[in-house]
Amino acid sequence: MTAPASAQMAEQRNHPSIEAPESVFGVRLAIGLLGVLLAAMVSGLNNRVPGLVLADLQGALGVGYDDGSWLSTAYAAGELVAMPFASWFAVTFSLRRFHLTILSAALALAALIPFVHELHLLLALRALQGLFSGALIPLLMMCALRFLPMSLRLHGLALYALTSTFSPNIALYLATLTVDRLADWRWAYWHVIPIGIVAMALVAWGLPKAPTALPRLKSADWAGMALGVPGLTLLVVGLDQGVRLDWFHSPIVTASLLTGTILTALFMACEWRHPAPFIKLQMLQRRNLGVGFSVFVLLLIIGGTAVTLPANVLGQLQGFRLEQSMDIGLIVGLPQLVLGSCVAMLLYQRWIDARHIFAAGLACLATACWLGSFITSDWMVAQFIDPEALYTLGLPMTIIPLLFLATSVVQQPEGPYVSGIVNLFRALSATLGSAVIGQLSVVRNRFHTEMLLDQAGHLAARLPSDDARWASMPSIVAQQAGVLATADVYRALGLLALLLIPVVLNLQYIPAPTTITRPTISPSTTPPASAAS
Repeated sequence: MTAPASAQMAEQRNHPSIEAPESVFGVRLAIGLLGVLLAAMVSGLNNRVPGLVLADLQGALGVGYDDGSWLSTAYAAGELVAMPFASWFAVTFSLRRFHLTILSAALALAALIPFVHELHLLLALRALQGLFSGALIPLLMMCALRFLPMSLRLHGLALYALTSTFSPNIALYLATLTVDRLADWRWAYWHVIPIGIVAMALVAWGLPKAPTALPRLKSADWAGMALGVPGLTLLVVGLDQGVRLDWFHSPIVTASLLTGTILTALFMACEWRHPAPFIKLQMLQRRNLGVGFSVFVLLLIIGGTAVTLPANVLGQLQGFRLEQSMDIGLIVGLPQLVLGSCVAMLLYQRWIDARHIFAAGLACLATACWLGSFITSDWMVAQFIDPEALYTLGLPMTIIPLLFLATSVVQQPEGPYVSGIVNLFRALSATLGSAVIGQLSVVRNRFHTEMLLDQAGHLAARLPSDDARWASMPSIVAQQAGVLATADVYRALGLLALLLIPVVLNLQYIPAPTTITRPTISPSTTPPASAAS
């Protein structure tokens, strides 16, 4: 027997929690899955809320903007590093035990961090918190694919979609609550503790106990992990700091991106060749996974214009604090609690093609961007309501069909692998999206500033030197350049949403899944939609 074959057999023997008969779904397991969902939301809030109130945190810590910006980078790096490996470790140490351990560690760090004022120690703790918190999100998809019967599988994917559609958008309200209403910046970290404690109780009671698979430790791709951890970390550093440090004009960004790309490529090469990898990159050869996850990255970049962009614009143009713009986040975030399941129920209809729902969602996002491109310096929250309503519809109509089309070509033992891959793409797209929108805004702002200054120069030539309009001209130019740059961002990402529609329509067709939990169908006639059951 060859070494690869023996390694594969060892890998199969060491999957007791995956290959064991499925636990019967009932109230207890449903409560456990609710705890997993709450824990995944803790992860998203741990990142977003401190990032939104970063100025307040910098003031409380006595650090400048440049030093403070590394707090978000440290968390994002830790979060991305955890994504490819979390599901593998959950199988190895048992899902319930691993989940409770990392959740308790994330909550302990949330309680401790506000008392730390030394910047370097604080950065290390934030990176560690990102590592523990980031591992919680892949476990949510892993649980949905493993425990939910087919009649509820799409509703489980809708719950996973909440980590991209609900918690990032509701974070604007929570940031307002912690800083403006509780008037204590420490609650930017502490607010997740009550949610996390509830999640721990639900997981401890609801998730079934499973045996460990410690022999898997001997056959793991440790060389790949040794390359992947620093590689992914450096990629985040380069992408997250690129706009601030002007990309390749900065030695830090240049070295980070170059070294990170090389190490990440070597990590993927090791994973591809290793008989027992952390993530099976070969799965991306399936059209719905490879193309679908590529679309997922671009989709989440487009989604960055839903709440973050208008909130930033209102802060720059009107001087709004978070409390004055938090309604934008509530408009988009709260309906997701209902709309996700509505889309899931629609996908269960036999006459529905998930690709058409996906395309319609992209059309909603493109229209929202088109409406946003009409922005003027007079816009307030009320003027954003129409595009935000379209974002509210478009986000679940794109993310949930995408998850369905992708996971339907995955067998049950592959669930942990696909969970690691999709969340790796998800975490990377968050950092990449911020960089793309930020850089596009900077470039177009610079262009429009030059154009407006040129026009202002012609106007100034006709003004007397004591004219009062001289004093206001720089602020007017800066304001209008910002408005025009924002409109360009909306146009560019709206066009991207339209270009993705034909790509989505060319994904593999997957019929609506059966709602029978254990269909008695021979393997040769099993439809693709049942492959993940």
